[in-house]
Amino acid sequence: MFEGTLLMSLKTLTHPPFLVVDAYRKRARDRTRPNPSQLSSALLTDESGKSPEFKRIWASGTSLMRSQSSASLLSQPNTIGVIGGVSVLSTLIFLEKLACWSSRDGEECLPFVVCSDPTLSKELSLHTHLGSSRSRNAQIQLNQGPIIENLRSKRNFLQQSGAGCLVLPCHISHTWHREISEDCPLPFLHVGDCVTMELKKAKLKPIGAANTVRIGVLTTDTILVASYYQEKLQSQGFEVVFLDKATHEHTLVAAVEALNRKDRKGAQILERIAIQVLLVRDVKVVILASDDLLGLLPHNDPLLKKCIDPIDALVRSTIQWAKSIEKVVSL
Repeated sequence: MFEGTLLMSLKTLTHPPFLVVDAYRKRARDRTRPNPSQLSSALLTDESGKSPEFKRIWASGTSLMRSQSSASLLSQPNTIGVIGGVSVLSTLIFLEKLACWSSRDGEECLPFVVCSDPTLSKELSLHTHLGSSRSRNAQIQLNQGPIIENLRSKRNFLQQSGAGCLVLPCHISHTWHREISEDCPLPFLHVGDCVTMELKKAKLKPIGAANTVRIGVLTTDTILVASYYQEKLQSQGFEVVFLDKATHEHTLVAAVEALNRKDRKGAQILERIAIQVLLVRDVKVVILASDDLLGLLPHNDPLLKKCIDPIDALVRSTIQWAKSIEKVVSL
């Protein structure tokens, strides 16, 4: 952990598609933290394009739903409700980490309910034509109404399913966190708050002649995602540093284009350059806030020691919430 505290660890609206999991149990104890790239390749192995593991879990979840006599699928007060966002991979990695990390020291995995709807990706059109970041963000802003309605329907479904806390492991979807969480009676964790809280607790010190601690943010969505990270970080006294427009286009945007061409090595080189550009500007920590470049660098890359994955921070905060509820219930 840097400064002794942190380290990069590392379809209907009425009944939307869902996944209920109260599994993994003790077998998760013996699993090491997965490399996200390994996770994606390991899960997508079925000839039909569907993971056998997910078929098993889906069947189990459907059976559970049918056998429930009450309105809620799960009744444990520490149940986590996970809203699937644009990136399915981001959701899967969050679940894998939640299962593994919450079951350390012989404990059982936390109960959770997941609601994921692939139509959200279609509405945002993120996986068809990248275009410039500005045109992409403009397109997303034009579709805000259906997007918010989609995410709020998932929120309502999870609430009715027995979730005691909601999380959204998707950077872009957090743009509408305020609208989604409006009138919600449940705690709804914000990934920006989770990251900022950890950085604040780390008591970081400025580098060189800087008067304040500089935090770099790498994101392919310079308007939508960057804005809420900037707001959260500045509220705690951090100076937020972004790439300039030209560097952003020639590194991060080019990295996504390289991935679309299946040039993973080239994309890795470009992301490393982007991180180094921020570090030479006396940035203390770099936040990797991109769904597009999720898990691109290998977990043992030296540059990651200067970075933090917001999904990791969200998982840790989620587990802390669940543990606090367990203590209250046990009193």
